[in-house]
This record gives sequence, structure tokens and C-alpha cells, in this order.
Amino acid sequence: MNTIEILFEDGEALVIDKPAGLPVERPRAGGPSLEDHLDTLRLGFQREPVPVHRIDTDTSGCLLLARNPKALKRFSAAFEARAVTKHYIGLVAGELADEEGTIALSLSKISSAEKGWRMIAAKKGKPSVTHWKKLGVKDGVTAVAFAPETGRTHQIRIHALAGLGFPLLGDPVYGDGKGAGRTMLHASELVVQREGKDPISAIAPLPADFARLCPDIPESIEWPAGKEWPAEA
Repeated sequence: MNTIEILFEDGEALVIDKPAGLPVERPRAGGPSLEDHLDTLRLGFQREPVPVHRIDTDTSGCLLLARNPKALKRFSAAFEARAVTKHYIGLVAGELADEEGTIALSLSKISSAEKGWRMIAAKKGKPSVTHWKKLGVKDGVTAVAFAPETGRTHQIRIHALAGLGFPLLGDPVYGDGKGAGRTMLHASELVVQREGKDPISAIAPLPADFARLCPDIPESIEWPAGKEWPAEA
């Protein structure tokens, strides 16, 4: 994990292929994190790049970094305005009967001394919408394309459990943690619209552990889109 692949680069942005297992922020207990790589990722620039958003430690794939404060402000605003397209591929620990759909479940955070914090589906939580499409099934595991409209913490993980009826393979919080060495979720594609400039666009190839565990995934994926599926009640 000494080198990190760069998927997109220009004067104001980097998109990197974050390896699974690498936290974006330094853990409280210490240990490796993306912060260890930021100096190298300056690539000759005066400032270190700054992550614009967060993806879970276990999640691999596209992560956007801003190369200056003005860009950080604009990109953060784009995320707030939902001017960002995010596509994920996940492995669900079960066989799905339906081919595609939309999960509209509000999410809320809870915590306990025994289990720590986690997200749950709750009517009084924050509105959360994820569109999904089945890609293939192998040995009781379903590969799923996810297109979240919102960006709530653990959204795809809890929507898989509460909306599809199965957790992501390997998820130790919302599942039993079995079947894989990590929660099998990959940030496959990221597109950020920019006024007056071409959009930031990046695709992260499937990592090796996905290739071993998942069914054959088509090279060209027709990603689910919100306008094609009305939200479920």
C-alpha cells in the first residue's frame, strides 16, 4: 500500500483509487491512514490535497481530493447540491429475486455501550434514497450496482440490509462479517460537474478480492438512475 493509483488529475482536483482497509482520517487509536500519503500526492504542488468527502475504511475506489481551498469549497458545494454522480458495486450476501428497484428509507444514528454506534432505518431519520440493479449471482452472492441519490453515513450498507433483505458480504456491523475479508463495497465511478469546465470523471477498476468473489460483471454497466424508478413507499 505504498503507492496509490491516480484516476484523474488536473490543476484543482485529484481522484484516487483508495485501497480497501485504508482509513481516510487517522484512527483515534493511531495507525496508517490516507494522511500518510498526502505529501506524496502533492505531486509538485505547494499544498497537500484535501479529501472532499469520506468513504468507509473497508470501501475501495474513487475518492475526490481538492488541490486548493477554492476548489475544496466548490466541490463541497457540489456534493451538497447533489451535482455529483456516485456509482458503487457491492456484493450482497444472498440471492435477490428482483432485478432492479429503489430503496427509500430514512436513516438515523444510534449508539450503545455494547455495540457502539450504527445506522438504522427510522421514519424520523434523514431521507435517504438508493437506486440499485442486479448484475449477477454466484454461489449465493449477488453483485449489485448501487446509485445513491443521497450520501448518508453507511447508506448503502444499511439499505442493503433493510431494503434488499441481505447485508453486504463481509460486513461486520450490519451482517455477520463472514464470506470476505472486508465489507464488499467498491466506489466504482465518480463524476463531479463543474461550471465552465469539463466534469471531473473517474472510474476505479474492480480490486482483486472482488474479482475472486463476484459473478462475472459486464464491462459496460447500465447504472440505475432515479428518473427510471419511482421511490418506494
